[in-house]
Amino acid sequence: MQIQEQRQGAVTVLRPAGPLTAPEIKDFRATADRAISSNLGRIVLDMAAIPYLDSAGLEALVDLTEELAQSGQSLKLCASNKTIREVLSLTDLAPLFEQFEDVGTAIRSFL
Repeated sequence: MQIQEQRQGAVTVLRPAGPLTAPEIKDFRATADRAISSNLGRIVLDMAAIPYLDSAGLEALVDLTEELAQSGQSLKLCASNKTIREVLSLTDLAPLFEQFEDVGTAIRSFL
């Protein structure tokens, strides 16, 4: 999995490309943890290039969100496709995440 990282002010935007499944979780978490340690904990996950995720991917997102929330930081999701939105809804995990249509809106939500 390739993950682009971009800073926009005090916000870090992570753009993974490819499915978020068990084999990719280690790399995903390493990149996310590095991003968290190098900023104020304001993370936007641009999910536009993630076609699907499995239970390990869901667990990684939940763990990351909960870890950030414990220290007053935040993970925001944007540009999720219909399949991912349905998975989050069906698993009753959608309320755990702030979700936005695009990166710009997600970034502005930190203001």
